[in-house]
Amino acid sequence: MSRLRLAILDLYNGIPNQGMRCIREIVEQFSDRVEYDVFDVRVEHRLPDLSYDIYISSGGPGDPREGDGTWEGLWGAWFDSVREHNATQDRKKFVFFICHSFQMAVHHLNMADVTQRQGLSFGTFPMHITAAGVEDPVFTGLEDPFTAADFRRFQVIQPDPARMEELGATILAIEKERPHVDLERATMAIRWTPEIVGTQFHPEADADGMLEHFSRPDIKSEVIAEHGREKWLRLMADLTDRTKISHTHDSVIPGFLNRAISVLAPRVEVAG
Repeated sequence: MSRLRLAILDLYNGIPNQGMRCIREIVEQFSDRVEYDVFDVRVEHRLPDLSYDIYISSGGPGDPREGDGTWEGLWGAWFDSVREHNATQDRKKFVFFICHSFQMAVHHLNMADVTQRQGLSFGTFPMHITAAGVEDPVFTGLEDPFTAADFRRFQVIQPDPARMEELGATILAIEKERPHVDLERATMAIRWTPEIVGTQFHPEADADGMLEHFSRPDIKSEVIAEHGREKWLRLMADLTDRTKISHTHDSVIPGFLNRAISVLAPRVEVAG
């Protein structure tokens, strides 16, 4: 049986990161059903064509409303081509957006405000599932709230209800409630269509890799200097709790891939 083809869109601009490692490792868990290629969007201006069945577009640095004048236009054209394909063809393309890509997709379709945060969101935080998200396959098995890794300087806020309805998009999760802070809660997950979904947090983040990374003396000192010792201790506690980051890592993108595979290449049960 031939495997499905998956494209990973790398938006990290050549900067060493944990995100691409985590995405690769999750996808490789499905290697019996899926083969993949990686496209360096920002450095090499490479985008996948429509011969792929599944796409995962990564997080990345910088302002999601801007680019170098070339790559962001290519990325937008790719997204438009996928949406046009899905609107006209029976066999759909499946897409998952992560953080920077999520913000770009929202901005590209004028669905909400994409603004710079007052400060960097850094660490692990509770995410609240909406009524629409409770039955969504990417959140299967997760409790409300669930814990996710969140590292971003920008945010999606004030979604436009009319535009959301026009697109058929639904909000699946929102930012943690902070009664003591007079700021709007960010939109943390959206489903555009049955095939296209994304999160503003990092569901690919793995607890073991993050624990090793943030335990390094240089990284520990940097985090404490910028965010305080309490933040570092809380991050360490969440990473060692197997019901938190690990559960999110094992649920969200695997849930997306399981559904895509079940639709695109269902196993045929042989009676015998």
